[in-house]
Amino acid sequence: MRGKIVLADLWSLTKPGITRLVMVTTGVGFYLGASDSLDLVLLLHTLVGTGLLAAGTNALNQYAERGADARMKRTSKRPLPAGRLKESTALAFSTGISVAGALYLVALVNPLTAALGAASLLIYIFIYTPLKRRTWLCTVVGAVPGALPPMMGWTAATGRLDALAWVLFGIVFLWQMPHFFAIGWLYKQDYARAGFPILPVIDDEGKRTARQIIVYTCALVVVSLLTSVMGLTGAIYFFGALTLGLAFLVLGFALATTPTGLSARRLFLGSVLYLPVLLILMVVDKV
Repeated sequence: MRGKIVLADLWSLTKPGITRLVMVTTGVGFYLGASDSLDLVLLLHTLVGTGLLAAGTNALNQYAERGADARMKRTSKRPLPAGRLKESTALAFSTGISVAGALYLVALVNPLTAALGAASLLIYIFIYTPLKRRTWLCTVVGAVPGALPPMMGWTAATGRLDALAWVLFGIVFLWQMPHFFAIGWLYKQDYARAGFPILPVIDDEGKRTARQIIVYTCALVVVSLLTSVMGLTGAIYFFGALTLGLAFLVLGFALATTPTGLSARRLFLGSVLYLPVLLILMVVDKV
């Protein structure tokens, strides 16, 4: 029974929902980069290696922030702050699967994809995580590793970095900003309690946060259309992405004009819906 509890806590440590999203965006990047024939074995190896790295990164993040998590209501019941899991066990587990993921990608995919995965981990753990206690600009830094998975999928399929890989990176990077700001708005008291000076915490009136949301969403609308402009996707995607982006922007303006928890929650839910629908359109309308 105790063993099952430990396994469940280790599984929780990897933040399965976020790891799953990483694997989905990686898979989409691979599919978009693939030629006429889809190498399913290579795709499987890419997803396994990326999944291990993502899981390890999430677990290391929980290890690094165990003290702050204990002060936040929404994270206080996680395995480490709740005391259900030994710190040494968590560190060994998270380091082990991270190294395994990187070596797996080197051996069975390619070094470029492995390097991007390693960069994602290093930025997230050693730059983004410490910056969370110092500046709200940590959100910009944290969006970088979150945007690398579709690029990793692309490089796994093509073996190279090119303009379209950067467009995929840009889409996920820009999407994360209003998504993160909405989360920060909803849980700003929790973040303040943990000592994280994210923008919604230090922006009492919410005006700066709203401006950031609108600016990043406007940029997202433009960048999301580039895959069609550059010939990767067709007209169905173009007009679908435009419609989604404008709807997303409306939610951002709603928060700017009526800065309440309800409008922040609607923006958050809109962001959760936006990305998977956009990715589905990409896959369906790949030229």
